[in-house]
Amino acid sequence: MEPTYNSNFPKVVIIGAGFGGIELAKSLNNKEVEVILIDKHNYHTFQPLMYQVATGSLEADSIAFSVRKNFEGQKNFRFRNAELKKINTDKNSIDTTIGEIDYDYLVLATGSTNNFFGNKDYEKYTLPMKSIPEALNLRSAVLQNLETALLLPTKEEREPYLTFVLVGAGPTGAELAGSIAEIRNYILKKDYPELNKEEMKVYLVDGMPKVLANMSEQASKKAQEFLENMNVEVLTNLMVESYDGNVISFKGGRKIKTKNVIWSAGVVGVVPEGIPKEQIAKGNRISTDEINRVIGLNNVFAIGDVSSTVSEGMPKGLPGVAPVAIQQGKHLAKNLISLIKNEPTEKFVYNDQGSMATIGRNKAVVDLGKIKFQGFFAWLTWMFVHLVLLMGFRNKVVVFINWLGSYISYNGGTRLIIRPYYRPDGQPIKEPVAQS
Repeated sequence: MEPTYNSNFPKVVIIGAGFGGIELAKSLNNKEVEVILIDKHNYHTFQPLMYQVATGSLEADSIAFSVRKNFEGQKNFRFRNAELKKINTDKNSIDTTIGEIDYDYLVLATGSTNNFFGNKDYEKYTLPMKSIPEALNLRSAVLQNLETALLLPTKEEREPYLTFVLVGAGPTGAELAGSIAEIRNYILKKDYPELNKEEMKVYLVDGMPKVLANMSEQASKKAQEFLENMNVEVLTNLMVESYDGNVISFKGGRKIKTKNVIWSAGVVGVVPEGIPKEQIAKGNRISTDEINRVIGLNNVFAIGDVSSTVSEGMPKGLPGVAPVAIQQGKHLAKNLISLIKNEPTEKFVYNDQGSMATIGRNKAVVDLGKIKFQGFFAWLTWMFVHLVLLMGFRNKVVVFINWLGSYISYNGGTRLIIRPYYRPDGQPIKEPVAQS
């Protein structure tokens, strides 16, 4: 059993060092509680810039920040690098990979993972991007396929290696499509002069009738216009039927030969064992009440992507975005202290401050309530907001310098194959063949 250092204080155990978990732990600083944060990684990942790691614009360590360093000086805080295995609600404890840990209050901020809709082939053959290791796999796969295309003599043989299909036209898919299109438009001829950029195709596919479906009509139309001007073929109202690692097929009969299918078609919550099945809502999210407490449990809470609080105004629950998790974390800290002191709690109300997405160089869309704008100023706004939210002074400086270099040179990033990507059968994409 995990030792207790402040036995007179209630123990708050937080699972997950994402936006919600970090904000909650920070908001409990100097409060009369013992905080234990548990995560399988010893770093916090800044998810909004993951796509830039995947395309080689940024290195992984510039969007990751040490959890321990972030809480340096917070005396009531401890971190454990471990994975949650099971919740024992009957005895107020959790089983982890480092043993059993008891709690007075448990907060699940476990986030979400890729939704493959139960299709094992999608899970096996597509390239997801929900973690830094997955982003590095994606980067290696893209670069290895470009290297392979150099070795193939005919256009037909090169086609599947130079064709990129992004499934899911939400912010992740749209931003990644724009980033890959910029590799095609600005970088391909510099890094791979033997390749013809006209042979490199980028498709963005979604079953919905428009891209960025959760943003305004104005933002959606402008984003699609930006993408099409960058030679991305946008295919809406098109459902994927199958993918075998070589050909992606769609309902209606269309097929595309490709070795590069990037999956961003949705997410599901990461629900640990021990949560009552009747409290698991649509999207594998945990049903919570107005103070983010798991329905039916007195001292277990859920925030962020894994939480589902349904109301009249939000019949589908709150969106799985960072501002929701951050606000829930901050608000829950106040409510936990109120519960400990037997004082009234306050209902959580989400303050929607808007949404934004960047499509590429000088191209972004921003919705801030009734204020909506696109283009260069939106792009500057997107960059400023993300730099402010990024954790760590060093990371802010490194990212800014990378962005500045990319803007000036049209050829930023390093695009290194540090860790080769291997196909699900354990084979490399293709071993380079020595040219005689």
